[in-house]
Amino acid sequence: MWRGLDIEEAIFFLLTNTLIVSGLVAFDNALAILDTFPEHFSHLSGLPSPVRLIQALFLSQDLYDQERVAGLINATSLLRNKSRSFFLASAAFEGRLRIDLVRLYAFCRAADDLVDEAASVDEAKMWINKLKLYLDLAFGDLVGKRSTSELLEHVKLEFPSWARLALLQLPTDYIPKQPLEDLLRGFETDVRFSTEFPICSTEDLDLYASRVAGTVAELCNRLILFHTPHSTTTEACNRLIDAGVEMGIALQYVNIARDIATDAVIGRVYIPNDWLEEKSMTPEEVIQNPSGPAIEEFRQRLLERAFAKYEIARAAINELPSEARGPIRVAVESYMEIGRVLREGNHKIRQGRATVPLWRRIRVAWSALGQ
Repeated sequence: MWRGLDIEEAIFFLLTNTLIVSGLVAFDNALAILDTFPEHFSHLSGLPSPVRLIQALFLSQDLYDQERVAGLINATSLLRNKSRSFFLASAAFEGRLRIDLVRLYAFCRAADDLVDEAASVDEAKMWINKLKLYLDLAFGDLVGKRSTSELLEHVKLEFPSWARLALLQLPTDYIPKQPLEDLLRGFETDVRFSTEFPICSTEDLDLYASRVAGTVAELCNRLILFHTPHSTTTEACNRLIDAGVEMGIALQYVNIARDIATDAVIGRVYIPNDWLEEKSMTPEEVIQNPSGPAIEEFRQRLLERAFAKYEIARAAINELPSEARGPIRVAVESYMEIGRVLREGNHKIRQGRATVPLWRRIRVAWSALGQ
């Protein structure tokens, strides 16, 4: 066949490599089934046994929860399209933890889009109220309205089709309700921009950031601690949760520093009013011209605060279960790299926002995994 390779040897190598590749495909497929359908495979720890893998492969497709599959596809698509940094970071997580983190992101993204893309203030308030009721139903707070069928009916009647799958994917069995309620309070602050500029002080900005980002970081940590059970004391868990909230605030500061111009387009100024007063400026002036030396000074001040909080919270990553340290570092460093690019001042703009080149994001992720 080739010089020095007999036809028998070529066939042998072809068959053996085909068997190896087929085995790897079957193994990955079995793992995906085990991770995706906890109702059929409730207890997983470490690598599954060969018997467990075979059971997964022979599970009838008629027993697959197709709504769950569709929800995961939708959630992954949302993550890929809406957040390149977190989509890259999600690849570093594994198994059911990765699935639940993506499901959580999908809910938060859908809720945010419902409010932000509302045609009017009244419509935005309506979505917030409907989301509050949804949380009451999903967490079983309303007597007589706890069944899955009633929750499904409520979502189908009250929410648009594009948001339904994301809402129904929320992993309510092992996350608390309070952070999600605080997230909605953060959305209420956004709605207030229609009549006022509610971020009056640094404390107001910290509170807002804790509600829209610290809450999500807390929920991520709770999912990590649930899926990677270790002999962690209550005190250590609380310390990790608090550090996660602080890191979430840091990431939100980066987000605000990046989006000064795009936020101004929709009439929002997250730079605290008392900061503006120091420069004899008003929020209206920022909306009219969200650029220039003064704006850049505010941007660097936001970033300074972001990196200060980042430095305080980053050490807690080492206390996370080993399975989550690398992926969390990827998530955090990928986003903080946006802040570093903004500090350098030579960033590229895409759709009104500073972006990190792909090669740089990959380098940051690789470096974070190696720590």
